[in-house]
Amino acid sequence: MKFDFDYYAPQSEAELLELLASLDDAVLLAGGTDLLVNMRSGQLKPAAVIDFKKIPKCAELRFDQSDGLVVGSGVSVNQLLEDKLVKDRFPVLAETCHTLASHQLRNRATVIGNIVNASPSGDLPTAFLCLDASIKLVSKKGERIVPLKDFFVGVKKTVIAKDEWAKEVIVPAASADAKGGYKKLTRIKGHDLSLVGVAVVRGKDFLAVAVNAAAPTPVLVGRYTADVSLDKVLSDISQKISPIDDIRCSKEYRLFMAQKYAKDIMKEIGL
Repeated sequence: MKFDFDYYAPQSEAELLELLASLDDAVLLAGGTDLLVNMRSGQLKPAAVIDFKKIPKCAELRFDQSDGLVVGSGVSVNQLLEDKLVKDRFPVLAETCHTLASHQLRNRATVIGNIVNASPSGDLPTAFLCLDASIKLVSKKGERIVPLKDFFVGVKKTVIAKDEWAKEVIVPAASADAKGGYKKLTRIKGHDLSLVGVAVVRGKDFLAVAVNAAAPTPVLVGRYTADVSLDKVLSDISQKISPIDDIRCSKEYRLFMAQKYAKDIMKEIGL
């Protein structure tokens, strides 16, 4: 479906924030793997598209003990997946990235895009929730850091204001070197949307569990002390998710598989 829109490619963060403040109906273009599909189908008809990839350092990926792991808004899923430090110190992120779409799509899709898309079945939010991640939102008014567990407010809905840019995902240094895993149920072998997905991460003094595709948003089931019992985790999963019946899966099977995957991952990491 064809329609007219304005295209902007700001060269600086200040220029981007000015555009966001002045335009009433603008969308941000990162990888475009969701945006362009929705525009071509006619589901989305923005008056303006803002491509921020020319902003210096927007694809910066770095780690230090002070700031933790900082994932810029232009970082692609494959960039995160292939980064040696991420593989060594945040292996659950690399594992989760590998389950997302195909290699070609991961070259375009951005980490931020997968998160702010706010799909209930989003893969990356599940792992980032376990790692206690936050999102840095910036506008002309200033910036704020929002814990990822408070970021999603509904299906495809977040706390981002119209004039804000999700600049970075931040994972605290305290979450580095944690063991964990991510498993998801799909309709077919290979790359597919999650019918239910579970991430479990165990750090030095914590265990975290998150589930997707079983509620209106990805859900942080709990962040526990490292000695939490399996029974407690399984009980919390049953209480904190709200799976539904749909054409893809029944709610009973989603609950069963969420608990099974949690149990399997906990066993694999020595719990």
